[in-house]
Amino acid sequence: MAQETREAPQVVARQLDANRETCMALGERLRADPPSFVVTCARGSSDHAATFAKYLIESHVGLMTASAAPSVSSVYKTRQKLDQALFIAISQSGKSPDLLAQARAARESGARVVALVNDASSPLAELSHVCLPLHAGPEQSVAATKSFIASVSALVQLIAHWSENEDLLEALTRLPDQLTASAGLDWRAPIEALASANNLLVVGRGLGFGIAQEAALKFKETSELHAEAFSAAELMHGPLALVGSGFPVLVFSQQDATRSGVQALVKRLEEIGAQVWVAEEGTSEPERLPIVHEAYPACAPLLMIQSFYGLANRVALARGLDPDQPRHLRKVTETQ
Repeated sequence: MAQETREAPQVVARQLDANRETCMALGERLRADPPSFVVTCARGSSDHAATFAKYLIESHVGLMTASAAPSVSSVYKTRQKLDQALFIAISQSGKSPDLLAQARAARESGARVVALVNDASSPLAELSHVCLPLHAGPEQSVAATKSFIASVSALVQLIAHWSENEDLLEALTRLPDQLTASAGLDWRAPIEALASANNLLVVGRGLGFGIAQEAALKFKETSELHAEAFSAAELMHGPLALVGSGFPVLVFSQQDATRSGVQALVKRLEEIGAQVWVAEEGTSEPERLPIVHEAYPACAPLLMIQSFYGLANRVALARGLDPDQPRHLRKVTETQ
């Protein structure tokens, strides 16, 4: 896990170069013949990348984006009306039967199918109209790291070309170096407390929510730590009652329009007495985790999760666990 996390900057550099022409051509087609809406389909870490895609597409392209339930096609056998939709399927292996069933049904119903997949020879890649390979290379760790970062960076590149956002396109050129810098940041502060924790909340908002989901899953997978992800807005609608004095909360906060709301929540959590660690730019307070300065907001979540993976690995070790051997799990999960 630690080794593959360190490979992410090289993976992203390779991917951005290899997929540039495909993303440019796909972006041009999507502008010339716009879809009416976007549907994502994924499981596990890939589904957290899909959450990121929802916020990225809706905020940069303005199209409603929803997550498909694969079991509707694979189990319930219901035909859905996806004509004029852009269907984005995200998978490390490209082999899970339920994702394949949903992608096949989407294509048959008239959707344009785009696959983000690490195995470019997989059945999912063959089913798609356009395949964007992740170029992550072999990933042996059960807990996905570099393939998740590659999924998110592929989404950013696609949306940058689709929206013709020059600022975002320019930000992509800096992304590999920023990922390298993020891997070297000091995120050791929470390790001691999380080594003995039983429960944890992970919080993000907007573009940062999918990253919060991914972080919570990694704590469960590698540290056997019960962690739940919430939007900063949703946490105020009931789950805040879970938080008491000393309760651990990890917060991701990118520098965009969501930041003031996240900061208000952090203040409330600290008033309650929660033990809060915040990943955000521009502060050196003891419980603040450093991030790369002046990162473009759509790229900042990738940089934060790069730093986080190193933390997750160390927390697992501090709890006496092997992060590369999570119990009950295997690399490829082929759900029906």
